[in-house]
Amino acid sequence: MTTRIFAWNPRPFIFNGRLRKVLPLKRKNHVNNFGDLLGPLIVSGLLKARGMGDRVAAGRDLTLFSIGSVLHFARTGDVVWGTGVNGKVEPGAHTFTDLDVRAVRGPLTRSFLLERGIDCPPVYGDPGLLVPKVMPHLVELAGDKKYALTVIPNLNDLPSYEASDSLVSPILPVEAVLERIAQSELVVGSSLHAIIVAEALGVPARLVATSRESPFKYEDYYRGSGRTEFEMAATVADAVRLGGEQPLDFDPDPLMQAFPYDLWE
Repeated sequence: MTTRIFAWNPRPFIFNGRLRKVLPLKRKNHVNNFGDLLGPLIVSGLLKARGMGDRVAAGRDLTLFSIGSVLHFARTGDVVWGTGVNGKVEPGAHTFTDLDVRAVRGPLTRSFLLERGIDCPPVYGDPGLLVPKVMPHLVELAGDKKYALTVIPNLNDLPSYEASDSLVSPILPVEAVLERIAQSELVVGSSLHAIIVAEALGVPARLVATSRESPFKYEDYYRGSGRTEFEMAATVADAVRLGGEQPLDFDPDPLMQAFPYDLWE
């Protein structure tokens, strides 16, 4: 029996110029969006800190959901720790009847689960907020600023952002994106996890509006990190003018204490 750690990282199709029913579409390489790949890194870091990194997960055959708006992929009996609802997904796509919920991204996701009769403790926080705990070298890098501005769009917004020295693709290697965030004086854009990592490292950050994403996940995150109000900038220029959002009001200890170590014991 094993515990799988879920990370959304599909291989999209490429149109091959013919009708699909005649010739199947070819698949590209995995997307490798840095925010979606953070979950397994955070989980691995917490396990290693407990000396459990090399242990084989035991017990039930299930999946652990951590970072991402991926709750609709969960199945009955799976474990949820810091996951959120995807506001673009129809409620009916959530087919589970019961979950083992340890924590969720924010109160909007908790309400969603409670309305479906699923127990959900009021423990909030995106696991990306634990980056300083799991990757302390980034805290050191945050003291050595090299970039006045870093702009990181949501993956779906990337084609619409103007190229510049400040623009960082969210599909660059995870460590490269994390280091760039740490060494920035201001981070702006529509990538939720760029905002989360920046704020966790004490880097001022401002969300930029997007028409390609539901506002649900952003509101869920801000409310889950102690802020009932936030101002989304209309453009990158507006975000720079506004500067960082009000600071986090977040204690990481409850989220860390809720981590399901028991799945590996």
